[in-house]
Amino acid sequence: MITSIQVLLTAFIIFAISRAFLRFREKAITAPLFIFWSLIWTVALLVVLSPPITSKLASFIGVGRGVDVIVYVSLVLLFYLVFRIYVMIEDLRHEITYLVRHIALQKSSKKSSRPLSSSRKRGSKK
Repeated sequence: MITSIQVLLTAFIIFAISRAFLRFREKAITAPLFIFWSLIWTVALLVVLSPPITSKLASFIGVGRGVDVIVYVSLVLLFYLVFRIYVMIEDLRHEITYLVRHIALQKSSKKSSRPLSSSRKRGSKK
């Protein structure tokens, strides 16, 4: 018997897979990233439609309940994704620092190589 929460979660998961596919088609995400998210959402769909899978997995791993397995796996996945985002932000920070320094050096070299205009030569004697 399918419950209302299963219907809602299934609809959301189908929506999430469709969004991942659209982002892949727009070339906003790469093929490996699309496959990763498709696998995540497909596993979520299997768990939603067949909850006893989590109980079998829990007994195999040695955890008390199937819900506990879902919570543990979700936490590990979230920590991994947060780590990936942190690394990406650090890379961007280093790239921005490099670009700002490069632009500043270019501007300073342009200023020093320009000849002084007549208004800047006020202090000079003729």
